[in-house]
Amino acid sequence: MIRYNDTIRLIAGNANKDLAQAISRQMSLPLADAHVGRFPDGEIDLKINDDVRGCDCFVLQPTCPPVNENWVELLLLLDCLRRASAGRVTAVMPYYGYARKDRKDEGRVPISAKVVANTIAQGGADRLLTLDMHAAQIQGFYDIPVDHLYAKPVLLKRIRELSIDAPVVVTPDVGGIKMARSYARALNADLAIVDKRRLSGSQITVEHMIGEVADRNVIIVDDMISTGGSITEAARIVREHGAKQIVIAVSHGVFCGPAIDRLDACPADRILVTDTIPLKGRAPRQLEIVSVAGLLAQAIKNLHESKSISLLFDE
Repeated sequence: MIRYNDTIRLIAGNANKDLAQAISRQMSLPLADAHVGRFPDGEIDLKINDDVRGCDCFVLQPTCPPVNENWVELLLLLDCLRRASAGRVTAVMPYYGYARKDRKDEGRVPISAKVVANTIAQGGADRLLTLDMHAAQIQGFYDIPVDHLYAKPVLLKRIRELSIDAPVVVTPDVGGIKMARSYARALNADLAIVDKRRLSGSQITVEHMIGEVADRNVIIVDDMISTGGSITEAARIVREHGAKQIVIAVSHGVFCGPAIDRLDACPADRILVTDTIPLKGRAPRQLEIVSVAGLLAQAIKNLHESKSISLLFDE
């Protein structure tokens, strides 16, 4: 049985300081005094200056790009808290890096998501709090509790505010049908599928359009935008099939490689992305950030008070 006192600590790494501060404001709880810097040779230098003995500690550190650096920073924060006799340590990873390598899809390749799971569990975390994993079955890689949140409530709230008339929810690939069906059910909308075939890590080709989008408003939903190939091709194909307004709603904006240029050129009227990953550099012209700080703050509060997490997603 985990024993900890009533003191809650929020400890932030460098991965997404803006989101950590937003969570802090939502909870009216200051971030712990912590130094997370670098030695001259680039190695991570950190120290938590506040007393954490017996405290319920939440480490706010997504493993977003630069993934390797943020991952190691998270592991060192976990080790620091464990050695400082923290009562319970929860890794709060709004974005879970390496989630796309969740199985062996060919010979002589690693299962990277499992390696991440091993290091976090063995590194000192008592539980994991994350949001919209690329592959939900990664939860099974852990022998510690995993709380898997969904960005759907905050994205749905913003979509409803847009008052889109009779929308069609579109998934840019067959693998996203479950997520798209969930949005369609919540919006009482029809469902359509863009059937694609991946040529490489950054190139895809669209094979079929399943469903009717002609003269309809379209909401394209997905868990992330990485290079932007899938989502921009989906927007292009639904426009070619006669769609009117096109809104893209995704949980994670990775925005690597040619993503910004592709999104600027795609026919989407609006792109809704949460703040799980900090935006660096130029943003797509249609971008609108929707914050998940309130959702994460409430989840942290529920965990601290031993309340249900699933209640956050009841329709």
